[in-house]
Amino acid sequence: MADNAVFDPPLPHLSSIPPSTPSARTCAGELASLLGARAHDFAIEWVACCDSTNARLVDAPPADDGRVHVLVADRQTAGRGRRGRQWLSWEGASLTFSLLWRFAPGTPAPAGLSLAAGLALARALEQFGVEGVQLKWPNDVLVHGDKLAGILVELLPMRGRPPAAVIGIGLNLRLPADAAIPDQAGVADLAGALGGALAGEPPSRPALLAAILGEFHRLFETYAAAGFPALRGAWEQRNAFADLPVAIRGESATLYGTCAGVDDDGALLLRTGDGVQRVLAGDVSLRPLMDGAR
Repeated sequence: MADNAVFDPPLPHLSSIPPSTPSARTCAGELASLLGARAHDFAIEWVACCDSTNARLVDAPPADDGRVHVLVADRQTAGRGRRGRQWLSWEGASLTFSLLWRFAPGTPAPAGLSLAAGLALARALEQFGVEGVQLKWPNDVLVHGDKLAGILVELLPMRGRPPAAVIGIGLNLRLPADAAIPDQAGVADLAGALGGALAGEPPSRPALLAAILGEFHRLFETYAAAGFPALRGAWEQRNAFADLPVAIRGESATLYGTCAGVDDDGALLLRTGDGVQRVLAGDVSLRPLMDGAR
């Protein structure tokens, strides 16, 4: 995935990405077959390697042909996460892709979009029998408290055009035994999450992606018509921090309080001694019980 904090110099258009390997072409064909009648809603590009799928779609967005453009990479050499972090992935051990979603003319700037994306991903995982799926505001998917996937949303400059967003997703499939992710206490992979349901063998990447894209299409049609309020209740059902003490770490200060859910625009609601505060950005983490700082 890519980050929207700092962009690299302009990148070439998707047509200049090295040709797909036979493996990537095979995956793309399997994905189209699994999508069935819905395949015509998507323009799929599956490549063996690129720097960042988000950066490619942000810096050189394909022409609007009425389809949702999806770029999948077997490996990313410069994947980045939210707030400038590096997104680590291992070849064959992750599903990493980005999609470009355009909204209808006259649509206001999307609000709560990363939460809607998280809900779509959670529902797709639940289709495969993953239990304990939780959503961490604003952009992580957890399983029993451990991070399984990350989401990064970047809005494209409007410049008189309808709003559009690039949504990047990185999903851990089967992490190497020696995998280490800095600043991440608990990390999960799909193989572990499915240990009981499918003997620890994750579905193929095309099967996973077909389910994810199907959920995105269903939920985003609702989102486009009624906004995040129509999805808020479903998100709250999976809120990993509901009614728990949390710390919101900002660049200059840390807020402490109890997670009171999210607002209609996707803002986090933090119950403090001074009342309920709305938080629009920050990193959420459970406050250690022994930490009584306010």
